Amino acid sequence: MNNKIKVSILIANYNNKDYINKCIKSLLNQTYKNVEIIFHDDCSKDESIKIASKYKRIKIIKNKIRDKNGSYNQLKACERAFKKSNGEIIFLMDSDDHFKKNKISQVVKNFTKNKKLQGIYDLPIFDHGKKKIKINKKDKLIRTYWPYIPPQSCISIRRKYFSKIMNSISFKKFPNIWMDFRIAIYLKYISKNYFILNDNLTYYRQSSNNVSSNFSFLSSSWWKRRMEAHEYI
Repeated sequence: MNNKIKVSILIANYNNKDYINKCIKSLLNQTYKNVEIIFHDDCSKDESIKIASKYKRIKIIKNKIRDKNGSYNQLKACERAFKKSNGEIIFLMDSDDHFKKNKISQVVKNFTKNKKLQGIYDLPIFDHGKKKIKINKKDKLIRTYWPYIPPQSCISIRRKYFSKIMNSISFKKFPNIWMDFRIAIYLKYISKNYFILNDNLTYYRQSSNNVSSNFSFLSSSWWKRRMEAHEYI
């Protein structure tokens, strides 16, 4: 890749001090170099800002007002970070995840091949600490009514479509429906213009601190979110 296309990585952070170094270093060590990194902190009470501030190349946004619903905070974080960005391709990222060093080059290469493409997904590697699990659900994401949704950090969107997508999904209803699901439904049913790389390029951390851990299978909260998801679709 000739690095002519600038990309922007929007990092959403809340109290993830233990993982920020690994997250940012994975971006600075990319084989693709024309990258800007925007770190949005959502009123963290730990040392997140102090850690992120060590890196001179990082643009930092400090949010002072936090909504009680995490899904709305995530949407606002990405909107604020996007306004500070100027890259042609937007990568979304949670601060406890990290990228393989060739991820950005692979994604940019595929956007370059198809000038009309709105969004690209790569596939995650679930990071359970010592245990790593590769996920391969490309066919399921395409073919089923209820799609498999790759996590937030697996999403990249061409800049000229990002605002339109965010305007369509950023409304305060369905508080248990997070941004990754909202974008996936938009790309699948509204724009119908996306591509799935059959490559595992993103390490997605799974721990007891993840939001998804609050929705154990068949629990009341799981059913509530399931109903909201059907209503959202």
